Amino acid sequence: MSDRFLRWAKTWIEEKIPPGANPDIESHDAKAKRLFGKLSSEAAAEGFTSSEIAAERERILPLILTAVSDSTDFDIDAYRLKSLLAQENEDGD
Repeated sequence: MSDRFLRWAKTWIEEKIPPGANPDIESHDAKAKRLFGKLSSEAAAEGFTSSEIAAERERILPLILTAVSDSTDFDIDAYRLKSLLAQENEDGD
């Protein structure tokens, strides 16, 4: 078990897989496996060994699947509008 690799992988997932970013026809499982392959190749380029990556596969694949399956939609325009209204009203509502 490599805690350093696990921390790196969690950061990679947060940066590369935004919430609600699965408009693809591809299934969640297929996308998670494809992204794990991408994560693995980037991890190897960062200097992690193939044994570290293989050892953590069982822990990381569910994290990727959870991130891919997240259907949370974040509407940046609504957020900006609410922020502007809160500034105008100065009461935060």
